[in-house]
Amino acid sequence: MTAFLRPPRAVVRRDAGNWSLQAALHRRGLGPVAGVDEAGRGACAGPLVIASCVLRPGDAERLDGLTDSKLMTAAARDRMFDLVKKRAVDYAVVVVPTAEVDRMGVHVANIEGMRRAVARLGTHPGYVLVDGFRVPGLTAPSVPVLKGDQAAACVAAASVLAKVTRDRIMEDLHDQLPQYRFDVHKGYCTGIHTAALDEHGPSHEHRWSFANVAAAGLAHGLRAPHRVALSVAAAAVVQNGGPPQ
Repeated sequence: MTAFLRPPRAVVRRDAGNWSLQAALHRRGLGPVAGVDEAGRGACAGPLVIASCVLRPGDAERLDGLTDSKLMTAAARDRMFDLVKKRAVDYAVVVVPTAEVDRMGVHVANIEGMRRAVARLGTHPGYVLVDGFRVPGLTAPSVPVLKGDQAAACVAAASVLAKVTRDRIMEDLHDQLPQYRFDVHKGYCTGIHTAALDEHGPSHEHRWSFANVAAAGLAHGLRAPHRVALSVAAAAVVQNGGPPQ
């Protein structure tokens, strides 16, 4: 069983860029290789979005410029989003609503969302590459990849699918709740967002498990519109994926 879960030693070619790891796995018979990534883990408003993606081996030229979605311009992400959906062997996108994030806690919701994203693939992967940390309970052997959205093309593709999907959701939420300017900061803890929270208090799309949201709600005499797990209530705020503040 251990030999099955761990891939045999394979040569990873540096000149292959972010396609090298999945290419090495394919050469050792461990394909198809799926990448998994999320968008919105560090935001204090809006859903968490997780995507999985299986790319065609040897498609690097057709997906030229594919990298971590956070390093791309909005226009480049939109172009790559359409291209990935057209060229991918398979992909799945999971949207975890704000209320579910609060009920489970952002990390647990992220892990569960990654499981769902892999399970929804019609093409069962031989191996899964996950950005950053181990995800137990996947339907295929997996390995966490440090800065996976820069190191592995399939993870980068998943990051593009997740981020563009979430950005569009936040832009739609701006139409409903323009006072928070979700179209600008996408729910992350920026100065503009903090000022809006202080002035208006939290909306139903804010994560009441985050300390800044809970504090703003308290200041306005508001209560969470959904259940918040006691174990995650008033959790430390994460700034754009950075360390807790």
